[in-house]
Amino acid sequence: MSNLEEIQHSISPELQLLHQRIADSLSSSNKLMNQVVEGYLQSKGKLIRPILVILTAKLFGSVNDKVLASAAAVEMLHNASLIHDDVVDDSRTRRGRPTINNVWDNHIAVLVGDFFVSSALQQALSTGDIRITGVLANLGKLLSLGEIDQIYNARYHQLDEEAYFKVISRKTASLFVSCIKMGAYAVEVDDDRLQKMCRFAELLGLCFQIKDDIFDYFTDDKVGKPTGNDLREGKITLPLLHALSLADRPQHNEMLQLSRKEMLDTDEINTLIDYAKECGGIEYAYATMERLRDEAMQLLGSFPASPQRDAFASIFDYIIHRDH
Repeated sequence: MSNLEEIQHSISPELQLLHQRIADSLSSSNKLMNQVVEGYLQSKGKLIRPILVILTAKLFGSVNDKVLASAAAVEMLHNASLIHDDVVDDSRTRRGRPTINNVWDNHIAVLVGDFFVSSALQQALSTGDIRITGVLANLGKLLSLGEIDQIYNARYHQLDEEAYFKVISRKTASLFVSCIKMGAYAVEVDDDRLQKMCRFAELLGLCFQIKDDIFDYFTDDKVGKPTGNDLREGKITLPLLHALSLADRPQHNEMLQLSRKEMLDTDEINTLIDYAKECGGIEYAYATMERLRDEAMQLLGSFPASPQRDAFASIFDYIIHRDH
């Protein structure tokens, strides 16, 4: 049993209530909508984000109805973004199962994604806490801006770490930070402890995306996406960014020009992947994650020892060492 599975087991009663709440929230009078949603919910994912909401509430207090509503809201908004992403990317599978746009069509997938967004907002509103609703609404903006930032960087060749971290802070880390805020607000905590945990969550989210980006440099059926897919879409991630920053490398200018091509073929993608590896890009990305982890563990160390504190540390290690 992995660290994440142990955490899931420790909060299984809360997760069961969460699943039921999400299913109830997404139930409708439309048979087609119910059929699509029920098929989608058969694949539940790792539930890392709602787990963060629940663990935050337990760190600061106890799980109540507002906590479960917040966890359901953030999970549904997250899934809405995945459904819409699958349409944009024309993805055929996710989590080893056919996507909604693959089984049905883009029209239905977009509408189902919108239905998830609206259901998420309803759950946030049910808490009666304007702070929780505000966090969810702002999260939707940040996720959209992160994706647009990424498209802009790819189109106009913004090849520096500052631009990269701005993108992943918005498109990934913002979701983790929002989970912490919603969990804390749900148990009436809004002080310096929350600020520390928000920074922890940002570091966790950054590492999550860096590790996700590393997968693209290797062939692994568990990951579920083809090697070089990011480069195929014009996305230059941390391992290659590091390699391209080494101006003293003999092939630097050639690789820099190649990375700026509008369309890369398979051989060119493999050339850039090999260059990133030869220049220590993968090691650099792992070293970056370890540096971020060290800061995160210092923040956690300021909290009293508890099962929740241990769980947050375990999730961080899981994120760095996961294989898919």
